[in-house]
Amino acid sequence: MYVGQTFAFRRTFTKGNVALFCGVTGDYNPYHQDESFAAESWYRKLNIPGLLTSIMLTHIGGMLGFLATEMSFEYLAQIFAGDTITCTVTVVEKDEAERRDVASASFVNQDGAEVLRARFARFSARIRLVR
Repeated sequence: MYVGQTFAFRRTFTKGNVALFCGVTGDYNPYHQDESFAAESWYRKLNIPGLLTSIMLTHIGGMLGFLATEMSFEYLAQIFAGDTITCTVTVVEKDEAERRDVASASFVNQDGAEVLRARFARFSARIRLVR
């Protein structure tokens, strides 16, 4: 990998994804689970948990053999069931001696709006699943 290199992953989030995520995490927030509640909120519909969206980084990182040491997220807009999100990761720093990399990520919805930003550091593993 080199500074400036990018990797992308796209997925469409469903109500089923939310149900599985909430079941695993115990996050039963009514904004994610209760359609009647969400319909009367200012969102007007169920929204996707922020951390569910954030974990798109684990797909890219896993395929590249990253072992994350820190992550930070800035949630910019709501994501709803049926939205398609593209996560693009860009390598911004590399330290070959320490085998440590820093990357940024931008998450954009199907309308081109940025909904999430992230920055994370990782140690590069010796094995990569993709190039």
